[in-house]
Amino acid sequence: MIIGNVTRDPDSRTTSGGQTVALFSVATNRAWTDPSGAKKEQVEFHSVVAWRKLAEIVSQYVKKGAKIFVEGRLQTRSWDDPSGQKKYRTEIVAENIIMLDRKPAADKVSEEAPAPQEAPAAAEPEINVEDIPF
Repeated sequence: MIIGNVTRDPDSRTTSGGQTVALFSVATNRAWTDPSGAKKEQVEFHSVVAWRKLAEIVSQYVKKGAKIFVEGRLQTRSWDDPSGQKKYRTEIVAENIIMLDRKPAADKVSEEAPAPQEAPAAAEPEINVEDIPF
């Protein structure tokens, strides 16, 4: 499980077998204080792969800069590069992705419809996790 920011828009493809796959990268930050009291920070970049329906949803809704939660399993692939050298890549095969950013109100209103009056925050309906489409 990781929470981080998407570093590039997903690259969506269809395999020769007809399955949709989306590839993207997520950056996570780790901050700590070393023994001398100096604050340190490290950024880690994670390759993420989503398959089938999750890949379609990712391609449609996930964009560079978005904050997301990714739950999945680690998988290491290997291949030979053109010079014959063995290469390895460890990636997260996503099983669940949750968008953590709130969608801007401007995206919810079409240009033709008048903008609705904004209700007070207390009047917002409770969001049920089962109602979220991804």
